[in-house]
Amino acid sequence: MVSFLIAYASWSGNTAETAELIRHTLETGGATVHMHRIGTGPVPDYRDFGAMIVGSFTWDQGSTPDEVKDFVLDVGVKPEHVYVFGTGDTQFGGDDLFCQAAVKLARFYNSALAPLKIEQSPRGAQEIHVTEWAEGVLDHWRHLHELTY
Repeated sequence: MVSFLIAYASWSGNTAETAELIRHTLETGGATVHMHRIGTGPVPDYRDFGAMIVGSFTWDQGSTPDEVKDFVLDVGVKPEHVYVFGTGDTQFGGDDLFCQAAVKLARFYNSALAPLKIEQSPRGAQEIHVTEWAEGVLDHWRHLHELTY
């Protein structure tokens, strides 16, 4: 069975809401999911999961929040399968800074898929993008898993 750790940081609730939509999509696809809100409680052991999904909002002119940086340090390694999503607001910095935390994390983890970038809330038309991205994550992981056997 496919298992995912979704670790996310959220202040306004937008990243948490996106994480829940991703969880729902993965579970509908047959995966098991463990949710971890970054900054609350001990960091789960990434080795207990087939893949990790990291979600972050973008802060302070395109920066990754300190609690997300701390999470990355606490994990201590770059797990093999990491996917990234982020929420942001083009109102602050335009397209150049939009979801830069997600872009930086995806680059750091050498994520096989482009990060999902959501403008503020994942509601409305963006909900489809979240679902499609999560289905793509599941398809990618399954394809890699099939190739190993």
